[in-house]
Amino acid sequence: MRAALLTDYRQDFSVETVPDPLITDPNDVIVRVGAAGFCRTDIHLWDGQFDAMQKGAGVDLPFVCGHESAGWVQEVGAGVTHVAVGDAVLLHPLATCGYCKACRAGDDMHCTAGVFPGVLAPGGFAEYVKTNARAIVPLTGGLTPVQVAPLGDAGLTAYRAVRKALPLAVPGTRTVVLGAGGLGHIGIQALRALSQTEIIVVDRNTEALEHARGWGADHLVLAKDDRSHVAEVLELTHGAGAEVVIDYVGEGGAQQDGVELLGANGVDFLVGYGGTLEVEILGQALFPETSFVGNICGNYNELVELVALAARGVVKLTTTTFPLEGVNDALHALDEGRLIGRGILVPNES
Repeated sequence: MRAALLTDYRQDFSVETVPDPLITDPNDVIVRVGAAGFCRTDIHLWDGQFDAMQKGAGVDLPFVCGHESAGWVQEVGAGVTHVAVGDAVLLHPLATCGYCKACRAGDDMHCTAGVFPGVLAPGGFAEYVKTNARAIVPLTGGLTPVQVAPLGDAGLTAYRAVRKALPLAVPGTRTVVLGAGGLGHIGIQALRALSQTEIIVVDRNTEALEHARGWGADHLVLAKDDRSHVAEVLELTHGAGAEVVIDYVGEGGAQQDGVELLGANGVDFLVGYGGTLEVEILGQALFPETSFVGNICGNYNELVELVALAARGVVKLTTTTFPLEGVNDALHALDEGRLIGRGILVPNES
């Protein structure tokens, strides 16, 4: 099969022929990839950040990235009964074991024996990807792989943070969304679909902000180097600060903005990453009783819920598609901040 290979850090991907994945377990599923989202995590893999975090014990190069995959079932193991060859499916990003304590609790992302295609195993930047039956979400309502692939990680991560925030984002409250990009544009729609909180969106990209109003934002604030946007947001909250901040950026100063934009008893939902959060414990954490909540992807049932929202048309992806051979165009467009919404590789047409 053809695959886009990461052969060296910070170098362009190379499209080459590699062996097809094989069924080796009764619960294995091989999917013909119809769409693979290009995520900022792929940028972190590309620049060697994962290898550095794991002190050289990260991925072995060459490597096939791509952890947001959708397509059509190509082959199944003998134990797979809920999908058949040809079915359109979306993949939960983690192929879980089903037996550990986390799996028994439905806490998929903390499975102790899970396989993570595209991060720690070959992923979807290829014609075929291997996962298991527990990761397969059948597509209904006429949804196609290109319409949903980024929901498998970006959408799920964005949705999980919104899901956690809902008890706080009640009518009369204000929620600040930092970032209207690949995650943020999904989170804004989910927040609007599920709550009546007042949504304030902050982003550096004027084009993304223009789209954000259509996604459900009530107020748009352009982030500036002089950080005057912080005062602008506080003015919108009449100086009280927001009840909720959802930080889909996590770097470049956004992580510090989030702390300053919260009011008393505010909750900062941390989603984006890459930066370091520094908090003055007494004045920014203890005295205002600020809470910080990490979010890593989401569980299988949350992905099913998100697909249901997509099928109803209340969450729609803004995307740019690229052929597999255009993987480096997608890479540089994302890395340079030129993509609105999500970039999607299309290794196979329907």
